[in-house]
Amino acid sequence: MNQAVTTDIPDISEQWYRDAVEVADSAPAPVQWFTVHFTEAVILLLGLLLVAVAVPRLLRADPWGRALALVAPATVVLAYGCSEALKSLVDEDRPCRGAATILAGQCPPVGDWSFPSNHATIAGALATAVLLLSPRWGLLAAPMALLAALSRVFVGVHYPHDVLAGLLLGVAVTLLVTPLAARVLAETLRRRSATALREPVPTAPGPRH
Repeated sequence: MNQAVTTDIPDISEQWYRDAVEVADSAPAPVQWFTVHFTEAVILLLGLLLVAVAVPRLLRADPWGRALALVAPATVVLAYGCSEALKSLVDEDRPCRGAATILAGQCPPVGDWSFPSNHATIAGALATAVLLLSPRWGLLAAPMALLAALSRVFVGVHYPHDVLAGLLLGVAVTLLVTPLAARVLAETLRRRSATALREPVPTAPGPRH
């Protein structure tokens, strides 16, 4: 695929990245250890939270709730796909190539572009999906997604504008696509349910004489 554009890094984003890496490098060892593990584990935690709020909806007879529970995870995958497509168009190199030290340990290879952040995109999409299914649990998912995005800068593998764009992309795709697709699926489920109710129940054949 041809690379369409190469972006210039905003000065403020580059400066914030350098400041974050310096703070990370001077942080206590327990903080560094937690951040390195948190930046990977939080995606799993958000995924488990989405499953936990989606399963009860699937078990209910409400077509809208079931449709929402089925569509929401799919839009997370769609958001990830959009992030990957943008990466192939905006070939922004990772900031860790010019950094003296990073907590991540190893900078991703050339071709694994920086803009937007996949982690931030998925985190934003997962948190939005949880919020749509359960506003109460969404209040927990939202700050988790924000911390997931910030941690990618802290460990040194993304610029701040990478994670901001990723968060906004994940939120936008999930927030826009999920209700529309769920409405179509819910109507399909209602029609199937109505058809099933109208169908006559087969009776067992009587005894032969």
